[in-house]
Amino acid sequence: MMTLVEFKNLVSLSKSEICREIFLENAQTIKVKKEERVILNLGKIFDATLAISNKKGFHAMSLRDLSEGAGLSMGALYSYFASKDELLSMIQEQGRRITKRVLAQQIRPDLSPAEKLKVGIIAHLYLSEIMQPWFYFSFMEAKNLEKKQQKDAIASELMTEQVYAAILKEGQQTGDFAPTDPDMTAALIKALLQEWYVKRWKYRSRQISVEQYASFVLDWVKAFVQPVKNSAHAKKD
Repeated sequence: MMTLVEFKNLVSLSKSEICREIFLENAQTIKVKKEERVILNLGKIFDATLAISNKKGFHAMSLRDLSEGAGLSMGALYSYFASKDELLSMIQEQGRRITKRVLAQQIRPDLSPAEKLKVGIIAHLYLSEIMQPWFYFSFMEAKNLEKKQQKDAIASELMTEQVYAAILKEGQQTGDFAPTDPDMTAALIKALLQEWYVKRWKYRSRQISVEQYASFVLDWVKAFVQPVKNSAHAKKD
């Protein structure tokens, strides 16, 4: 199984690259045009936003809190976003883009259904480990979003579930997987993935690494979806 270090070497996820993507996506609304300065300050803004929000909640965070946390003046903050809602959208959208891109890169068409499911689960877990504050923020703030943003958040969660459901359906057609309900199974897989980044403290206290957790999830999913004829629990003739 791929390790977290190996995954990091395959996927480009440095803070500067993420901030550069955000700058390019929002270049028309960001007033500062010097790329190096934007990347540096966006990093400060996002780090402070995630740190403060994950302690007291995004909506309880004032722009003064953010100004102090990022080490930027109030006026400087408005050079990068016009409102807290716009900042929230920037953070949420980038997280969704990264998740979608990484899953698409890892789940190659030439892989078998079993391998697709394996790498899809590992990629999501490792990505959420690397970007844990980001994933935790998105999960915890979903209930406080405006209606449109809530719809986008729901669509994002369903997107990842649909990725796993499609793999399960493909595996059922090829005989690699048992005929379980693919949508319900995908929802349970998603819940196990969320468990890692939402309740990471619980596994850290038990000294369980992300690789160990990934191995457990893979074993559980394999036992559940494998055909009965290959199952260790199948009755002997």
